[in-house]
Amino acid sequence: MLLINNQEVEKLFSMKDCLAALEDGYDDLMIGDAVYRPRLDMWVPCERPDGYYRWGTMEGASRKIGVFAIRMKSDVVYWPGGETEEKYCMQPGTWCGLVMVFSVRNGEPLAMINDGLMQHMRVGGCAGLGVKYLAREDACDVGIFGSGGMARSYLEAFYEVRKLRKVKVYSPTKANRERFAQEMTGKLDIEVVAVDSAEKVVRESDIVATCTDSTQTVFDNPEWMKEGAHVTCVRACEIGPKVIKQCDLSVKLGRNTIEAMDEGMIRLHGNVGYIAGQPEERARIPNPTVDNYKGDYFKYFMDVRSGKVPGRQNNKQVTFFINAGTQGLQFAACAGKVVELAKKAKVGRELPTEWFLQDIRD
Repeated sequence: MLLINNQEVEKLFSMKDCLAALEDGYDDLMIGDAVYRPRLDMWVPCERPDGYYRWGTMEGASRKIGVFAIRMKSDVVYWPGGETEEKYCMQPGTWCGLVMVFSVRNGEPLAMINDGLMQHMRVGGCAGLGVKYLAREDACDVGIFGSGGMARSYLEAFYEVRKLRKVKVYSPTKANRERFAQEMTGKLDIEVVAVDSAEKVVRESDIVATCTDSTQTVFDNPEWMKEGAHVTCVRACEIGPKVIKQCDLSVKLGRNTIEAMDEGMIRLHGNVGYIAGQPEERARIPNPTVDNYKGDYFKYFMDVRSGKVPGRQNNKQVTFFINAGTQGLQFAACAGKVVELAKKAKVGRELPTEWFLQDIRD
């Protein structure tokens, strides 16, 4: 069994690899040879008076890739001012997230992988597939809200599926957006510029992406959008209802197959979870009552990908890709590829497989 850290994932796993792995997983899903469970959270009051402990898992498996994977994360979560979601494990600046990978062929435990880099890449990769299947073929100018790790992964994925010309980035902190612009200009060898307003980032952009940790809507101005634009997001609340109404075709990545079944189960930001604690403690957790993605106005990505549902019909349509769903399968696809590459490169720390086996039937 291999123990693989983020630095090793970075050396082994490119965005091109990520996109190919995701396509393999969705190929299997399309023919019934893949399965996934959406994210499920458990919440318990913690020592922090303005926060909560959150345990999150998601899992999936692919016959073609040959693995089952479960992603697990242990967070203390809090919401400063109710505007953003912040989290850590033990202390600010450290996090705990792991992906455990098993062979579906013989049950063998294959690897334990830090999830940090893979988490960003699989989300960005799916946004890239949204661009591949829905954006105009000549889409070349990008506008991005946010300047963190997710924004970097989104831009890298867009770069792989379209020939980009110019990128504009906006985030509230000037130093952060300028640092992002400088870094990504050097990394991708395209023009990336920091702008000082949300309107500037949207105007004349062929692709608009919201990549923030905001718990509030960050973009709801359809009059800013270019004809034929493609819009995508990270969080359910980022894109407002006016923009959604303006879109000609809205496509959601996947279905949430787990429904709230009893009083102990809740929905938060599109995710299902079980929650412990007293009423006054539960009240700490912000849960916007407005769900911009309710209803049956959107199609599903797998139906568009298979040709069952038509995608973009012309260059004037505005398309919207809701980057939510199928998370467990994404981790199986990406982690399976990382394990394959690590074995070939002889990378990772070897742990004796017998440590994870036993001679008592479970």
